Amino acid sequence: MLFHRFYDDQLAQASYLVGCAATGESIVIDPNRAVDQYIAVAEKEGLRITHATETHIHADFVSGTRELAARTGARMLLSDAGPPEWQYAFRDDPGVVLLGDGTTFKVGNVAFTTIHTPGHTPEHLSFLLTDTASATEPMGVFTGDFVFVGDVGRPDLLEKAAHLADESETSARMLYRSLVAFRRRPDHLQIWPGHGAGSACGKGLSAVPQSTLGYERRTNWAFQIEDESEFVAAVLEGQTEPPAYFGRMKVVNRAGPPVIGQRRAPKRIGPDRLAQVLRDDLLLDTRSTADFAAGHIPGSVNVPWSQSFTTYAGSVLPSDRDLYCLLPDESDHTAEVIAQALLLIGYDRVRGYLGREGVDGWVTAGQVLGSMSTLSVEELSGMDREAVAVIDVRGRNEWNDGHVRGAVLIPLPELTGRLDEIPADRPVVLHCQAGSRSAIATSILLAHGWHDVQNLTGGFAAWRAAGLPVTVDE
Repeated sequence: MLFHRFYDDQLAQASYLVGCAATGESIVIDPNRAVDQYIAVAEKEGLRITHATETHIHADFVSGTRELAARTGARMLLSDAGPPEWQYAFRDDPGVVLLGDGTTFKVGNVAFTTIHTPGHTPEHLSFLLTDTASATEPMGVFTGDFVFVGDVGRPDLLEKAAHLADESETSARMLYRSLVAFRRRPDHLQIWPGHGAGSACGKGLSAVPQSTLGYERRTNWAFQIEDESEFVAAVLEGQTEPPAYFGRMKVVNRAGPPVIGQRRAPKRIGPDRLAQVLRDDLLLDTRSTADFAAGHIPGSVNVPWSQSFTTYAGSVLPSDRDLYCLLPDESDHTAEVIAQALLLIGYDRVRGYLGREGVDGWVTAGQVLGSMSTLSVEELSGMDREAVAVIDVRGRNEWNDGHVRGAVLIPLPELTGRLDEIPADRPVVLHCQAGSRSAIATSILLAHGWHDVQNLTGGFAAWRAAGLPVTVDE
């Protein structure tokens, strides 16, 4: 048996290729849209990708199952578990095989058995793996977003991301019952999860890539709670606001993501195109916050290229407009990497990019650069609170732990949908915990026509460190 783990750092997402050396067949579990990586490894190992499957309808990235099937001819194995409203819309397509609880199938000499493990989503499956060439019992299980190392999948996304009312508690109870059944399986089972630290699909995931069921039973908080109601309260407590794009991903992945084939790389454009881009499209400035603040092209939105890029970009960017990127460096490779990161979360319309010549060309053409103003916590504390609007773009859990008196909470993922709540008749100060999210929010307000807007230096952490008054909700 051949086994290969793929990991996308931006998404904190794991996918797996399992192959049979004897027959040359292989399967990819939870592929994302960057399917070239799976094809390349399979070819290197002398394998054909004959099957592609996924544990559930994903919310945090576009599934690559259909893309991989189109490229390789692989059969698509999809969950048939769960209620009708959470069935795949392309379930009747050629090449689709539906899987229920306890379904068994083989990929060469590697056997798989499905376990219906609802909770994170109603249709969620986990896959037990048995290498029949050397064993008669399973060696491990692909748990997707059911069990992580140190945590379990959050059960509140249908309510918070897909906007289905009163689903969180129901899903949490399903998750508890799935765990009760799962914990009875043997200690030696290896656990291969779908995400690691940094994913928004849980609240405390470990960076360790795999574990065993025995170890998780001893250390994972979710296995320590014996009472269902206590578990429900614990698993729902402290869950953050999901990125805004999660709801759209659920719709796309249930309907069946469009197959893009061999994608065209974005093209470098000249500064002479900027006026048209700003009029018709969206200019995404991926430079650092400091570079953007020092001088940017008015009308552009700043989401710095960083480990959190996809989370923030998916929270604030529209998906129905052509995008052009201003790069943090001059590398064509950087442009391709950024375009692929956006493609993985459903932004298929990255058309072109510019390097530093974009800013230089704007100035050479006689245009004025914009700037982003900052404000210290001491300056804010001395201002008349009635004369300034303070917008807190942190999450609700952060807000509940303490906030600036008189501030208004608008979490970053909700900002673009709540712009009408932000006054335009007085100065606006935005803050988050340390300053990165509020810098993005400030760029959005500037792009939408606000002028007197400032980012609070150091954010709420600096406010609290300075000993300034903090309000805590009861």
